[in-house]
Amino acid sequence: MTSPDKYDYVLRGGDLGAERLSLLGSVKWPTTKTLLDRAGLRPGLRCLDVGCGIGTVSLRMAEAVLPLGRVTGIDIDEHCLGLARSAAQQLGLDVEFKVGCASNLQDCALYDLVFGRFLLTHLSEADKALQGMIRAARQGGVVVVEDIQFTGHFSHPACPAFDKYVSLYQQVVQRRGGDPNIGPRLLGMFLDAGLNDVGFEVIQPTYRDGTGKQMAAVTMEHIREAVVGAGLASDEEINEVIHEINAFACDPRTVLSLPRIFQVWGKRPH
Repeated sequence: MTSPDKYDYVLRGGDLGAERLSLLGSVKWPTTKTLLDRAGLRPGLRCLDVGCGIGTVSLRMAEAVLPLGRVTGIDIDEHCLGLARSAAQQLGLDVEFKVGCASNLQDCALYDLVFGRFLLTHLSEADKALQGMIRAARQGGVVVVEDIQFTGHFSHPACPAFDKYVSLYQQVVQRRGGDPNIGPRLLGMFLDAGLNDVGFEVIQPTYRDGTGKQMAAVTMEHIREAVVGAGLASDEEINEVIHEINAFACDPRTVLSLPRIFQVWGKRPH
C-alpha cells in the first residue's frame, strides 16, 4: 500500500501496481479479516484505512460497518484512489477515498478504528506516521497495523533465486529510507506511544500452490525499476531470478512463504 510520508516507494504504481495490489488483497484478506475481527470491527464503526491503495481492505471494512458506520481510505496514488472509487460504486458501497498520508492527517479523534497494512515498512519516519494514526483515533479507539519482517521469508527446498529476491528487496527498500524488517519493532512502537490493551500476533502465510505462491515473482517484477535504478541488478539478472522462481513455484513439492507478518493493535488512551 502507498503513502507519501517522506519515502520513495519502491513498488510500481498506476495500473500495473493496481494489478499487484489486487493479487495481494485476495491472498491476504483471510488473515487480515481475522485481525480486524479480533480488533473489534463491527457494524456502526467509523474506520480509516491509511495507505489504502485500490481499496481492497477499505471495501471489506465497509461491508462490515455499513450502513450506520463509515469508512474513509487515504493514499498518495490518485490513480489507485480512482480505481477504489470505481470499485466502491460498482459494489454500491458508500466509501470516501481521498489523497492523504499518515503523518499529515488533518482528522483528529474521529475514528473508532484506524488501520494500516504494509505501510510503515516503507517510511523513513514510521514513528511519526504511527503518531498520526493515533491522533486520528478517538479516545478508546483502536489502531491496527500489519507489517513485515522480510528476512522471515522461507522456501523449501532452498531456492537461490528466491533468496536473491529477498536480498534485493531489502536492499532497495533500505536505500529508499524504509525498514523492510520493521515487524518485530511494532510491539515496542505501540507501547512507547502509550496505547492500551496492546495485542500482538505473528503469522506466516505459506503456499504449495495457488496465487500466494506467485507473490514472490510478481513482487520481484514490480521492484524491477527501483532495483535497476539503484544498480543492484540488471534487467537480465532480474529476468533470470523471476524465471527461476516461477519454475520453482510450479513444482507441487516445493513451498514458498510470504514475509513473516506482525499484527499489532491497541487502544488510544482516554
